[in-house]
Order: sequence, then C-alpha cells, then structure tokens
Amino acid sequence: MAKIFLIIGSLVMALAVGIGAFGAHGLEGKISERMLKNYQTGVQYHMIHGVGILIVGLLALKLTSSSLLNGAGWSFLIGIVLFSGSLYIMALTGITKLGAITPLGGLAFIVGWVLIAIAAVRAL
Repeated sequence: MAKIFLIIGSLVMALAVGIGAFGAHGLEGKISERMLKNYQTGVQYHMIHGVGILIVGLLALKLTSSSLLNGAGWSFLIGIVLFSGSLYIMALTGITKLGAITPLGGLAFIVGWVLIAIAAVRAL
C-alpha cells in the first residue's frame, strides 16, 4: 500500500495546486469574499492532507502497523473529499447547507492523524 499512497498523495497534491490556481486566478471578483475565503480554506486543508497521504506512504515503507497507516491514508482522502470538496462546491454554488458536511471531513482528518500516532507508538 505504500506505493499506492505515494501515487494517490502525488495526484492529490497536483489536483490541489490546480484547484488552488483556479481559485486564485479564476474566482476573484466572481464570488463573494466570504466564499473565496471558504474556497481557500478548502485548498489549504487539501494540500496539508495531501502531504499527509504522502507521509503515510513513506511511513508504510518503514513501520509495520500497515492497517493503521492504511486507515490513516484513506481517512485523509475521505477528509479531503468531504471537507475540501464541500467547501469548493459551497463556494462555487453558494449552497451553504453543504457546510454541514464539512465537519465530517474534519473528523476524518483527526482520525487519520490519531491513527498515525497509534502506529508510531506501536512501532516503538
């Protein structure tokens, strides 16, 4: 799975750069400042957790707690889809009810980081 997460992480990061560039160059003046800020928050968390997926891939090469790391990697990907995805769609459509999905993505991010911590403790 290490290689899978390195591939997924790389592709997620490439997508984050493209989405971020679209927001910076294509949305300014077209959506409200509040929605642009939401969009930028989505990009920020997308990038951070894309790096997190890459970290999972690298750790999977070294640690033996692969099921925990696999869970962390998938949690990060789910978090990106739910957290960042809901913010992107909300900013582009103005449908603020999508904000109810965002905390589920945040919870997935937290689960991913906790799983990495548990994997590290078990590797000691």
